[in-house]
Amino acid sequence: DGSVSPMELRTLADWTVRPRLMTVAGISQVVVMGGEVKQFQILVSGDKLQRKGISLEDLKHALSELSENTTGGFIDLDGKEFLIRPLARAETIEELEQSPIGLHLGRPVLVKDVAQVRVGPKLKRGEASVNAKHSVVMTVQKQPGADTVELTRQVDALLADLQKALPPGAKLEGDLFKQARFIEASIANVEEALRDGAIMVAVILFLFLVNVRTTAITLTAIPLSILISAIVFKLLGLGINTMTLGGLAVAIGELVDDAIVDVENVYRRLRENKAAGSPKSVLRVVYEASSEVRNSIVFSTVIVVLVFLPLFALGGIEGRLFAPLGAAYIISLVASLAVSLTVTPALCSYLLGGQKALARHEDGAVVRKLKAWDRELLARSIRRPNALLGGCAVALVISLALLPFMGRSFLPEFNEGTATIGVAASPGISLAASDALGARIEQAMLSVPEVKSTIRRTGRAELDEHAEGVHWSEVDVDFKEGGRPRREVLHDLRERVEAAGDVAVNIGQPISHRLDHLLSGVRAQIAVKVSGPELSELRRLGAQVEDAMKGVPGVVDLALEPLVLIPQLKIAVDREEAARLAVRPGALAQDLEMALNGETVGSVLERQRRHDIFMRLDDVSRADPDAIAATVVKTMPTGRLVTVGDLAQVYKGTGPNMVNREAMQRRIVVSANAHGRDLGRLVDELRA
Repeated sequence: DGSVSPMELRTLADWTVRPRLMTVAGISQVVVMGGEVKQFQILVSGDKLQRKGISLEDLKHALSELSENTTGGFIDLDGKEFLIRPLARAETIEELEQSPIGLHLGRPVLVKDVAQVRVGPKLKRGEASVNAKHSVVMTVQKQPGADTVELTRQVDALLADLQKALPPGAKLEGDLFKQARFIEASIANVEEALRDGAIMVAVILFLFLVNVRTTAITLTAIPLSILISAIVFKLLGLGINTMTLGGLAVAIGELVDDAIVDVENVYRRLRENKAAGSPKSVLRVVYEASSEVRNSIVFSTVIVVLVFLPLFALGGIEGRLFAPLGAAYIISLVASLAVSLTVTPALCSYLLGGQKALARHEDGAVVRKLKAWDRELLARSIRRPNALLGGCAVALVISLALLPFMGRSFLPEFNEGTATIGVAASPGISLAASDALGARIEQAMLSVPEVKSTIRRTGRAELDEHAEGVHWSEVDVDFKEGGRPRREVLHDLRERVEAAGDVAVNIGQPISHRLDHLLSGVRAQIAVKVSGPELSELRRLGAQVEDAMKGVPGVVDLALEPLVLIPQLKIAVDREEAARLAVRPGALAQDLEMALNGETVGSVLERQRRHDIFMRLDDVSRADPDAIAATVVKTMPTGRLVTVGDLAQVYKGTGPNMVNREAMQRRIVVSANAHGRDLGRLVDELRA
């Protein structure tokens, strides 16, 4: 609500919330973004350095010894062992200011004589917001194999406990993007399919068998097969997920096949045995009837299992996706075979051996009607075998001829309930301008009725492995239930984001985006990569590819990777002059990096919290080329001060904003998504 400063929020996130989250088993990393990281900053004045005759080289060496505790080993005193601890770590701004860094005219020069020491925010390369309001966003990454749903419950419980310890005005908002929601929704969908499938199987069985006992015996194969499958899953380390449940859903109708064959034959043999003059015992009849069909049941199951075995030969992502489905299908099918060979005959002996169970039985109306149709169809087929076989051959040829015209894609479109929207502004834009643009884009998204919440990350966080520029923003959008069809909502989002500013938009879903990234290294369904040594030629060819893809039906989110020239301030070292003045070019470059970009030279401890001591030139000393050129880099034995301008030329120029490589070559990417068309046919058209 504004009563807690961005620095206090970030400190709470870094030193209160994040350590508690990292203690939860299953969490591998917590990436914190946004707010202001607290630093003790030493902002050095180049003008004061020059007046005190202190060079960057001397300053760097002095500041590296600014704040440090060491050990002095042990000493025995009065029969006791004492640990020796030299304590020289600074704890306050005043202690930092009073630290000596050199001599001038025989008098000590202190840090405060050449620099301003203050507590300030760490230089940011990223911003974060929630629902268009600046926030500290914490992204929780789980360890491989951890249960996402259970882990989410633990995190929610921890956040509820942590909220009590936070100061007024600080709120932990945990009901934002959660992968557990998609997992729970997808599993619920498959469970619903399993339930509906079992009900339909039960209805069909009763319509065909018209016998409560035979139907009940047959249906026991479903729960028992699933139970055995669950036990085998546990032993093999397979989890309950959409793919394993999907395998069970596919197999649900076949789980009763073996039992039906066994029950029908046993029932028939028991009725024949009842009508015989000298009937055998029920157990003997059941055994013989089951033995008659045992080979057929086993062989048919083995054949079906063999059909699914090639799934396990798939590699890469497709193997990881579909192998669990095939395993679940095969395990459940083998389990149903085991049930049909053991439990089914036993139930038949108990439930079908009585006189009442073997009362006169006639086919139901459905079966009688189907048999009549079947007799008529068989009669016509047998009378015209050539016409029938010819028609089948023609149908086969037509179906094969249609294959090349069918759509192709890696996975069908699925609804994750969220969207991940990447927005790229022009390279060279400042973080502040990119943040303001991102806020406008969030407000445009929130104006869509179906949007529930947004989480925006602009640039990159300190611990983030994705090295994005400040021109890049990624927004996670969570949707309300109901509303318009998803395709209409995404189209509306795309139009509103594009109208909010001059940006390139890429709309996808979290899991889909990551699959695309795994397949091509690009967060898009389609990626055209151009490789070569010359950046200017790459940009020219990339623009040609982009122009060729424009206007192709189905292509959306078309974007050329922003490999452009941006303004640069270059410091070109004169190697001959550097050699004359005994200055090593590499050492000079490192000193300038420390002075202009900054460097952590120590740390200050506040109870359990560690804050960096950061040093660099102040804004005035690095504001323009002349100020940088006047920076002292070395003091000669004669007392002469050597400046950057004596050793290098400082001038304005241009250079690439980034250089991406793949397979040891420079490359540029044109990316796009497919909308309203299958991916395979669209890619073929783009290739042409």
